[in-house]
Amino acid sequence: MTTTQRFLVRAAARNNAEWCAVMSRSHGVRGEFGRQAWTASVRTPPYHPDAVTLAPGADAAELLNRIDVGAPGASVKDSFADLDLTRAGFRVLFDAHWIHRPASAAATEPELAWEVVRTPPALRAWQLARDDGTGDDALFRSELLKDRATFVLAGRSAEGRVVAGAVASRSDRVAGISNLFASAGGASGAWPGALHTVQRLFPGLPVVGYEHGEDLDAALHHGFEPVGPLRIWLRD
Repeated sequence: MTTTQRFLVRAAARNNAEWCAVMSRSHGVRGEFGRQAWTASVRTPPYHPDAVTLAPGADAAELLNRIDVGAPGASVKDSFADLDLTRAGFRVLFDAHWIHRPASAAATEPELAWEVVRTPPALRAWQLARDDGTGDDALFRSELLKDRATFVLAGRSAEGRVVAGAVASRSDRVAGISNLFASAGGASGAWPGALHTVQRLFPGLPVVGYEHGEDLDAALHHGFEPVGPLRIWLRD
């Protein structure tokens, strides 16, 4: 891994931890940033980890002491894929890659009209479009709209319906994109609009995130490069 890649992985991990902290606070869960990791002592919202490592070589025992491993569902985002949590009862949920897109990369003009969600009713419409009947339509709460570093992005059809979306989170040195969806084309259908909007909101900031599987292929197709591995651990 090059020096630049190491910097980008650390920046992406920090950005993602800051987003997890915002998401957790919106559900009344307060996390804590330490030198090696961000952690929450109680269970975080669904699909969000209880810990995100911020530096390679994190002390696993110290990390686990700061989260609730007594109740089922404890999870750790191992940002550098260098932990072994099997003896603590965890299993690998999946492996993924941090991704980076330089600020200088051109963004394609989107076909949809993209905007920042500003009101609770607009967020509700966004969430219903994202959920599409899967039962997670209460995950994103209106408290997110008050956070100055968080931007919920919606792509609307010519009729005004939300048909695509993403979440952008700004850090000091990077902008992160997560939670992409589109009614047509999946993540690939959302990337052009999300990238174009993020370049407009945060000119000069490189874009980071993480993906795996087909979603990773879609990100690479839209100008990202993989910069380092990560691993998600789950304790059943």
